[in-house]
Amino acid sequence: MFSLERWQEMFETIAKNKLRTFLTSVSVASGIFILVLLLGVGQGMQNGIAQEFESDASNSIWVWTRSTSVEYKGLNPGRPIEMTNQDYDFINRKNEDLIEYKSSRARNWGVVVNYGTESGSYGVEGVFPEFQMVENEVMVAGRFINIRDIKERNKVAVIGNKVRMDLFKDKNKDPIGEFIRINNMLFKVVGVFAEKSEEREENRVFVPSPIAQQMFNTGQKLQGLAYTLKPEENFETAVLKSEKFVENMTDYLKEKHIIAPDDDRAIGVNNTLENAKRFYSLIFMIKAFFWWVGICTIIAGVVGVSNIMLIIVKERTKEIGIRKALGAQPMSIIGMILQEAIFVTAIAGFTGLILGLALLELAGPLIQTEFISNPSVNFNVALATVFILIFAGALAGFFPAWRAVKIKPIVALRDE
Repeated sequence: MFSLERWQEMFETIAKNKLRTFLTSVSVASGIFILVLLLGVGQGMQNGIAQEFESDASNSIWVWTRSTSVEYKGLNPGRPIEMTNQDYDFINRKNEDLIEYKSSRARNWGVVVNYGTESGSYGVEGVFPEFQMVENEVMVAGRFINIRDIKERNKVAVIGNKVRMDLFKDKNKDPIGEFIRINNMLFKVVGVFAEKSEEREENRVFVPSPIAQQMFNTGQKLQGLAYTLKPEENFETAVLKSEKFVENMTDYLKEKHIIAPDDDRAIGVNNTLENAKRFYSLIFMIKAFFWWVGICTIIAGVVGVSNIMLIIVKERTKEIGIRKALGAQPMSIIGMILQEAIFVTAIAGFTGLILGLALLELAGPLIQTEFISNPSVNFNVALATVFILIFAGALAGFFPAWRAVKIKPIVALRDE
């Protein structure tokens, strides 16, 4: 019979094993929990970046001009460059097969707009009908400028939602059909637009482009061009075609306006596809880093499972020897050790998964920052990660189990 000291030692050993197993389970669960949270944050960053691009069409290209910064062909730097209607028409003809929507921009800032006794200073832009699709404007009332307005030179205006609130103090007053005064010219309000992302962009008034050039007395001069290109089968092809379009357009403008080929200041271009490519590449690298951190945490947990199994095998050496002496097959001993390893990793893995998903489900919708929106994680990816973890746990338990099989019964029975 066992002595009291022997029983006490046995219980202490069991308690130590249980504590080690618990701590190992916590390590594994925390690894999955951290991985799920990191993947959720990565997806949230991707959602946030996507929302930033939603304010304009996702394949839009914006062009504007500034002053030259390089001396070229005897012309001093600092020379202002101004595009014209002829530039706009030429670019449209040369790229007709690529362009989806297009519009020139004849704009002026700080223009006084009046309605009755109310007045304010706003940006007034002369655009074409397709500008609505380029900038992805949302009409909350009325319509946008149409082709008939361009051909007939109608004095119509589409005002931003902020302009409506400033000039039409009576909230029940419908601005559609009312007349506002811009630079002492009367314009009929035909529509009200709202911006998805930036309220300050609602501080504008759109009029037909030919009318704006006449009103501001700028002749054929333009302050900018706006385009979207036709959709392509894949993102990489779309980026390459947009880059080629920008290159051909800037080459033409530099040659036409006598700008040095290496002058990067004279012509400004914002290619949203190129910007999106840079952002998504950055997001991919961040996600890869998150995966690396999460996987390293999980590996640490799996190593802990392997270590605890080695300790358990060592402390159960005599039991294993008795089993083998009584005729236990090697596979039954391996199965006994593997069951415990798989049980620990499975319970810990699913616990970490459930806790991580629950936290994202509860807190995710509340997180709305400029670059992180509704962090979430693909459930199938997270579940697959848990099953990979269980497999890794089984693999970690196999080697201690194989060591147990190699123990000779006579040696095991002598172990103290």
